[in-house]
Amino acid sequence: MSSSLASLPGNRACALGALAAGCRFFAGYPITPSSEIAEQLSRELPRVDGVFIQMEDEIGSLAAVIGASLGGAKAMTATSGPGFSLMQENLGYAAMTETPCVIVNVMRGGPSTGMPTRPAQGDIMQARWGTHGDHPIIVVTPASVQEIYMETIRAFNLAEEFRTPVVVLYDETVAHLIESVEIPAASTIVTRNRKWAAGTEREFAPYAETDDLVPFMPRPGEGLRAHVTGLTHMADGFPTQKPELASRALQRILDKIERHRERIESFETLGTEDADVVIVAIGIVARAARRAVQDLRAEGIKAGLLRPVTLWPFPEAAVRAAATRARRVLVPEMNAGQLVLEVERLAGARGKVVGLNRIDGEPITPAQIVAKTRELVADE
Repeated sequence: MSSSLASLPGNRACALGALAAGCRFFAGYPITPSSEIAEQLSRELPRVDGVFIQMEDEIGSLAAVIGASLGGAKAMTATSGPGFSLMQENLGYAAMTETPCVIVNVMRGGPSTGMPTRPAQGDIMQARWGTHGDHPIIVVTPASVQEIYMETIRAFNLAEEFRTPVVVLYDETVAHLIESVEIPAASTIVTRNRKWAAGTEREFAPYAETDDLVPFMPRPGEGLRAHVTGLTHMADGFPTQKPELASRALQRILDKIERHRERIESFETLGTEDADVVIVAIGIVARAARRAVQDLRAEGIKAGLLRPVTLWPFPEAAVRAAATRARRVLVPEMNAGQLVLEVERLAGARGKVVGLNRIDGEPITPAQIVAKTRELVADE
């Protein structure tokens, strides 16, 4: 069977990508601008013998997702900023218990209730550091409807492969864009499943170190039991406060992401090889930046674009290389300045990185990026 072409809004593409990845459980609470994901899955999951539950709140939603995943299902939830805030304690629990799950956060204006129907990019740092403690996390940030579909599938694969929560982070504008999407034939879509444990109960340790640092999970109903706790625990799953054991356990869950950066990282570059000004952006702003780069090149200004697709872990080597070659770095983002902090950390020279911010509920335009880049070139 060949691929097909469909005209889809971003949130529907997310739901269809989840189904294609094997998602069979969704728990969530309606919240603008992500509600269409839940609406779509409420119709589609029963058709594939899946389960949809509308929960009482976002705290319970992620708790149910974690429970379903521990029960063997590929599971997800979807929310926006205020709901994502409520999920943070359970997100930390999923990280500590190494429970694969996917959390979609469609960003809107904030803080508090903010502007529920307007786009923003204010959750960049919350997606990395929202829960307490040092914890592993993977965050992907698609910039088109096609990419939402494919990155949702990849999010499930990464969650399963590395036993970790994965956040799919995109802004309201991309969520509600309607674009043509190529839907691959089901037989061509690569999906991954967690490593299932085998052997006897005596031999099994649910958090034992492995060569790739990702433990095997017991398949429910097959006789292997696991003690699951959010407390710092040993390989057998039971709590410990012994410094050497606690340190080793926490370091492993961090290292399992860091060691596999090459399998996780994804980014796009456009014209960064000879760029005098490199623009670093995500989501709908990156699309504006792509047009800006084309317009700037047409008038003789060497501009380039670096777009993280995997936002966390941050593509440090790529950003550092692009920033080293360029004379200035521009970071446009729909917040008061978050992504720019990571770029500044990597760019080296003081004053080399400049932010361009918008917090009024409107996307940054190509013309704004062009104008700011001209200013930077004129200041040289």
